[in-house]
Amino acid sequence: MAGMRDTGRVVESFVPERTCEHRESLCAQALAVETHGIHTMNYASLKARHRAERAAHHENLSLRVHRALSWLYRAEQLSDDADGRFIFLWIAFNAAYASEIDERYRLSEQATFREFIAKLLELDGKGRFEALVWTEFSSSIRTLLENRFVFFDFWMHQKGEISAAEWESRFSAANVAAKKALGRRDTETTLGVVLSRIYVLRNQLMHGGATWNGSVNRDQMRDCVQFLGQLVPLIIEVMLDNPNTLWGDACFPVVR
Repeated sequence: MAGMRDTGRVVESFVPERTCEHRESLCAQALAVETHGIHTMNYASLKARHRAERAAHHENLSLRVHRALSWLYRAEQLSDDADGRFIFLWIAFNAAYASEIDERYRLSEQATFREFIAKLLELDGKGRFEALVWTEFSSSIRTLLENRFVFFDFWMHQKGEISAAEWESRFSAANVAAKKALGRRDTETTLGVVLSRIYVLRNQLMHGGATWNGSVNRDQMRDCVQFLGQLVPLIIEVMLDNPNTLWGDACFPVVR
């Protein structure tokens, strides 16, 4: 769980509530994006596009997208297995963002995928990520933020490394910061906080800290799967929209 301390613990200045006009604007934007396919994107539509365009793509982009799509496909087959779906969605996300770089300069995993998200936000000229965050805030994002079991410092307290008052204070501050970030349309910060919570669940599963289909983590599993199930196809779409961007060498290149 190295590199887990950057869990969205951000000091935020006060930001006033957005106006009704702002909220109405975001709702309209979310509806427009939904109409253009955020919520209908799936493996089949993205794979068809990839097949049609990949001949003109750099090998690094084509390989990343091919790998991410393969894991997205597998995730879509597991409608009755939330744990398996989560794992495959995370691998699809990992396939999209991971780069082959000198280990001496490798960032923590969270820092790496946060940089990747920042890059995608710069490339997305249609407000799709902001619309996704806005539409999901009332469901999966809100409940994830309220769930102590995906907050890293809660587990620090369970190990006796910090007090109950410390983790509760940090939990409250992080959630206030996330909500203020959403209020000022800071999608990068909001996504960073959400992904840091999802990363806690990722570590719990990948390191054997949970039981398959266990009853104690169903709420966070449901919310993480719901969010990743929309985020991953959107990431792939934005990558396909920007074939001339430098994506970096994919990890473990194909050796023939």
